[in-house]
Amino acid sequence: MCIGIIRLQQRLRWIRRVWIMYNTEAPYSTKTVKHEDRDAFNWTANYRWDSDIPIPYGYYSKYSESPAGLKNVHVNHAEGKTKKVAMFVSNCHAHSGRLQYARELSEHIAVDIYGRCGTMTCSITDESACFDMLARDYKFYLSFENSLCHYYITEKLFRNALQNNVLPIVMGPGRADYEMVAPKNSFLHVDDFGSPKELAEYLHVLDQSPSMYNEFFQWKNNGSITTDTRFYCRLCAMLHDEQRPRKHYENFPEWWDGLGVCQKKY
Repeated sequence: MCIGIIRLQQRLRWIRRVWIMYNTEAPYSTKTVKHEDRDAFNWTANYRWDSDIPIPYGYYSKYSESPAGLKNVHVNHAEGKTKKVAMFVSNCHAHSGRLQYARELSEHIAVDIYGRCGTMTCSITDESACFDMLARDYKFYLSFENSLCHYYITEKLFRNALQNNVLPIVMGPGRADYEMVAPKNSFLHVDDFGSPKELAEYLHVLDQSPSMYNEFFQWKNNGSITTDTRFYCRLCAMLHDEQRPRKHYENFPEWWDGLGVCQKKY
């Protein structure tokens, strides 16, 4: 992940030059735009769906027709899984308070936390082995973001959980933002539960009911997760679109991290 903020060396703009604010992290993890650059940008390119060039970490794409040999209809995604909840995390002081929530959840159901913030280890040099272990052993994954900001939904949902046949429990923006990119009935949102204890009680129910658990994977019959957004192709097309009206942001910081964009909850 990275952030690319173009610092203006002078206020003069060339008529055919486009200044783009490109980044993939949430506001809490990005550098502050200088006051003199508040109106410097023409376009934005990031995970937000209201940016000029949206580049989400992933999204759900429905099949135009069922692929040949699709066999997910009768797959039992709970079979052989002997462990409950997993979490991979290395930032122990996230603005979202995710670690505090996970620790409170662990008082009511087994939660294995891998990385610097937990007691479990998985080699960071062999990511595929970690994902294989996750897919083989665990029923639930804590797809908790480090910030609670509009549209900020990262690989924790798509690559870590959905693509590994593990039911994600999400913490981040509101449910409506997740429903824009995730398959219907494919995740649990912490906002739907009054407390970590209440969430744990429901997870125990799902753990004991393979039929209920597998309902969260029916989406796999109708589509798949896409992580390639073809960003540079879309950017190139926009740059060559002579009919596209010129624009610039009057106050970029207000759009990026203004009032109501992010929140602290836990």
